[in-house]
Amino acid sequence: MKVNHPGKRGFTLVEIMIVVAIVGLLAAIAIPNFVKARSTAQKNSCIANLKQLEGAVQSWALENKKTSGDPVTTADAASFLKGSAFPGCPTGGSYSLTQVGVSPTCSRSGEGHTL
Repeated sequence: MKVNHPGKRGFTLVEIMIVVAIVGLLAAIAIPNFVKARSTAQKNSCIANLKQLEGAVQSWALENKKTSGDPVTTADAASFLKGSAFPGCPTGGSYSLTQVGVSPTCSRSGEGHTL
């Protein structure tokens, strides 16, 4: 049995356009905030990796009786990292170690990836 409802034909084009405009406005506000949050999280992760590398270098130097200014390689520090795995920058940068007592650096240091 079919029931007719006079005057109930669905949404008008104007109503649909208003809903689409509201959704678009919300997306325009939210997306830049998500991008900024992602960038900040990647930078903080990189800084945490640099701190971990600095600790590994200090542990290596202490165990091997090295002093400030002695050269250090990534292989030296890797053995003092969890799983002996040298971390990578979350944004694709690379880390470099030079000497004991000198903080490790990231190739993305211009973007705030520094200790």
